[in-house]
Amino acid sequence: MQDKTILITGGTGTFGHEMVRNLLSLQPKKIIVYSRDELKQYEMHKQFDAECLRYFIGDVRDRQRLSMAMYGVDYVFHAAALKQVPTCEYNPFEAIKTNIHGAENVIQCALANRVEKVILLSSDKSVNPINLYGATKLCSEKLFVAANSYGRGRRTKFSVVRYGNILASRGSVLQSFVEQVETGVIEITSKEMTRFWWGVGQAIDFVLQAIENMQGGEIFVPLLESSLVSDLASAVCPQCRVRQVGIRPGEKLHESLIAPDEVRRTYHLGWCFCVVPELCFFQFEERGVLVAPDFSYCSNGNLLNREQMIELIKGIV
Repeated sequence: MQDKTILITGGTGTFGHEMVRNLLSLQPKKIIVYSRDELKQYEMHKQFDAECLRYFIGDVRDRQRLSMAMYGVDYVFHAAALKQVPTCEYNPFEAIKTNIHGAENVIQCALANRVEKVILLSSDKSVNPINLYGATKLCSEKLFVAANSYGRGRRTKFSVVRYGNILASRGSVLQSFVEQVETGVIEITSKEMTRFWWGVGQAIDFVLQAIENMQGGEIFVPLLESSLVSDLASAVCPQCRVRQVGIRPGEKLHESLIAPDEVRRTYHLGWCFCVVPELCFFQFEERGVLVAPDFSYCSNGNLLNREQMIELIKGIV
């Protein structure tokens, strides 16, 4: 990252804050925070006072503004998205404009500006989606992988990082549980529900390793642990009563990080799983070990217990 110009869409979110914090220690030439909320940019500017930081007001829906922001950029982290499942269910047209058309705009602008590498941050909800958010993320993944067909000859490479829930991110379930502690009752949707978890620091390290190792078209999947959501609630406050309120529209009981039909092209690289594209845009140098045909990566397997969850969230809450 040294002497590189880096743009982060949705840069005032949890991921953007932590990525900026990490990038500043790597001596980049310039970091461009691209987002549409001037108050969040103002607050972030007070937190990070660095000469290499630039703040661009703009929306990924606005291709002209995005292209202007991407001029001279080497690397792009595309984190901007509408992420709340119920919000996307209730506002489907807006989710499509931001998550799908926004991803297309990032691709078009990266190609036009000859950006070197572009990483899309995706979600486990893109795997066999049943909600609109997951469906839009699946579409954005497909767009990013296919974009390598156009990137050849223009030096631009596109890859995807797909992961689960970041503990303590803005609007996360952990944040909601902490806010409910004072009431003595923590509300969960279902005692059977499971999810994948990791910390924001782990996510940043993983994305940086992915952009360093990407060759174009891969979907990088981290090695994550999972638990019952009810065990997370109990870990936050063992004395609180846990109350079920029912599954929200579009929610699954369990999430998967790799679809069954992706298994035949999924490799274990030691530090991650890598789903290689069906069309090889580049000659992959290192594919690791192909996973077994019956491989499954679902959040209801190998669950952490409550004591392990307490250890996992130690220092976060």
